[in-house]
Amino acid sequence: MNPTYVRIELTRQIRDVGNLMFTIFMPVLMYLLFGNMFGGGGEAAGNGNVKFYIMASMAAYGAAVATTSIAGTAATESLLGWGRQVALTPMKPAGFVMSKVCVSLIVAAVSAAAVFALGSATGAKADDWRIWTVSYVVAVLGSSIFALYGMGVGMSFKSETAIGVASGGMVFFAFFGNVFLPLSGTMLDIARFTPMYGYAGLVRWPLLEGAGAAADAPTDSIWLLVANLGAWALLFALLALWAVRRSQVRR
Repeated sequence: MNPTYVRIELTRQIRDVGNLMFTIFMPVLMYLLFGNMFGGGGEAAGNGNVKFYIMASMAAYGAAVATTSIAGTAATESLLGWGRQVALTPMKPAGFVMSKVCVSLIVAAVSAAAVFALGSATGAKADDWRIWTVSYVVAVLGSSIFALYGMGVGMSFKSETAIGVASGGMVFFAFFGNVFLPLSGTMLDIARFTPMYGYAGLVRWPLLEGAGAAADAPTDSIWLLVANLGAWALLFALLALWAVRRSQVRR
């Protein structure tokens, strides 16, 4: 990881006010939609209430979208010649990937914090402050695998539409990963193999301890969720490294 590149990239993200505000406030609006417009969400759920469940889910989604979008800008940078400049420096592909992940995590931390702050102000409750802390930390750190996904997709497509493709994929992952709506039956069985299932399940673990939101949903082992997250992290990391090397070889 290159600290100088991280500082430069953070400065660029801050200057892109429109994208930054969308990244931060989109999950906030989604929390307001799902958490306050449909039923209030004050009912008990696990070690807290339904609003906490929705808050944790939207924070996870927002953090994942933030890391995907920012890391996906590698495609645009490639078109503008930034990738060529990086290739001329001593920074190796793995270092470039890790620097992008670091910047993405910083923005993801701000996005998740905004959702958690609003949740706290609008009735999200948990039995212990440690539930809040663990859920937030897992939401931020776990989102790093989607930075790898965003970079892999962005560098593979190498076009200005790459970010849209990667972000569109996140909507698909969320719907079929048990993030937006509680799934059950065959849909839940399929969801267990999708990229966001393990990540979202771990974010909500302090609240539900693996229990499903749907009435007939079975309880997940924490090791199943960890295995899902680890497997997809490995796949996305391989995709990102392959895409970066492929991009630099073609120059």
